[in-house]
Amino acid sequence: MNNDEILAAVTALHQEIDELVAPLVERHLPRLQCGRGCAECCQDDLTVLEVEAARLRECVGDALRGAVPHPTGGCAFLAADGACRGYAARPFVCRTQGLPLRWLEDDGVEYRDICRLNAEGEDLADLTADECWTLGPFEQRLASLQLAAQASAGFAPPRRVALRALFVELASEA
Repeated sequence: MNNDEILAAVTALHQEIDELVAPLVERHLPRLQCGRGCAECCQDDLTVLEVEAARLRECVGDALRGAVPHPTGGCAFLAADGACRGYAARPFVCRTQGLPLRWLEDDGVEYRDICRLNAEGEDLADLTADECWTLGPFEQRLASLQLAAQASAGFAPPRRVALRALFVELASEA
C-alpha cells in the first residue's frame, strides 16, 4: 500500500465507524450531552496511531499553519468556541467518545463506561451489547493499517502521536 492508499483506507474506516456510530447516537440521544462546546473528553493526553496522524496532517494541516493551540489541559485542536479544528479528520477515539463503551479484558470479563456527563438515564448494565460501542475490533483494524503502512509505505515504526505534538507540528510548518 502506498501513502494514498493508506490514507484512503483510514478514511474509509472512519466512514464505516461513523455509519455504525450513528444508530447508537440516535439510540442514546436523550442522554448525550456531547456537542459543539463540550470538551469533557477532549484532553491533552490523547494519542493516535501514525496512520491517523497522517490523515490529520493531510486534511487539516494547511488550515492550522500559524494557528495557536488550545491551552494546556484541553486538546490542542479545540478552537476558542469549543469546536474541533480537526473534526472532519478526527481520529477513531474522538468518533466514539461519549457513547456507552464496552470492552472485554483478557480474562473474558466485560467492562462498561460512559462519560460522566452522559451517565444519566438507563444503567449501563441494563443495555444489550449492541446498544454499546464495543472497543477492540476497530483498534485492531487501525493497528493492521499501521503495520501495513510501516511495511510498505515507509511509515515510522508503530508509535502513538500525541495530538498536542501533532498540532504544534502542523501549526509551525511554513
